[in-house]
Amino acid sequence: MKELKWLDQYSGESVEELIALEGKYRIDSLVLAFEQALDQKEARAGANQITAEERVIQAIEALEREVNNGGYSQFFLNSSREYAPIIVEALTRISCPKTAEITRRAIAALGISGSFTEAAIAEVMEAESSEREEKLEQCDNEYFQSGESIETGLFQFIKTNRDKINLGISRSKPDR
Repeated sequence: MKELKWLDQYSGESVEELIALEGKYRIDSLVLAFEQALDQKEARAGANQITAEERVIQAIEALEREVNNGGYSQFFLNSSREYAPIIVEALTRISCPKTAEITRRAIAALGISGSFTEAAIAEVMEAESSEREEKLEQCDNEYFQSGESIETGLFQFIKTNRDKINLGISRSKPDR
């Protein structure tokens, strides 16, 4: 089996063009390209132009990036915490129930009572808590050992929901 190439960056492909790159490029690089395209779309058109399905892609990719770089603590400390209120549902939607449960426990470790908002998360994370950090570290370990292929689940979700994903690109690009 040959090693697939890494798609360096999103460069204007449509949803169908990115999906068609399956088998030529690594799946994790393709889902990253979708995230890059959606971030560009959001910067251009505004957050209100992002569909629920597109938000799932952004949320999952934010979780993957942050947990892989610094654990759940980093996910909750950085701007990625904006996705915390929807991340468990997003993981469920891409058929990653183990990771959804681990993430639910990571959220519970924050101990937020009342509204689960970005501001509430920021406030909790500003306070030192070795107990919370231990719980989050345990969730980090479980995340890495879950065995679920998040990128595969996300790419399947993208293919299934392609009609609800619009990168704002309609021109044709040459094959890579």
